[in-house]
Amino acid sequence: MIENFLRPATQNRPDTLFKQDGATAHTAKETMQLLRQCFGERIISRYGNVNWPSRSPDLTSPDFFLWGYLKERVYVNKQETLEQLKENIDRKIREVAPETLAAVLERARLCKAENGRHLKDVIFHK
Repeated sequence: MIENFLRPATQNRPDTLFKQDGATAHTAKETMQLLRQCFGERIISRYGNVNWPSRSPDLTSPDFFLWGYLKERVYVNKQETLEQLKENIDRKIREVAPETLAAVLERARLCKAENGRHLKDVIFHK
């Protein structure tokens, strides 16, 4: 995927940063070598130039919450074509309440203010 898709898609975009989670397969030496060939110093990862704690809910509000929130709504109906899936994703994104988006952005602001450290005053609920 890196060789056949990612490298060609980003080769003319020198300002692109690459962010990944800390999953072992994603941070293997061979994978990181390929990513460094593509992105140089622009890797946000567990073993990249910008360290990113794996599975950190503090730092990944869109990943941790928003995508799961959308996924629950998008896949309720079984789309039969890619076009139907795209239309459903677009529709569900437009249906996200402004209050929900504001809460996700506020969380991101808190994370930035804490300079990427865990948020001590936030209580996580299942």
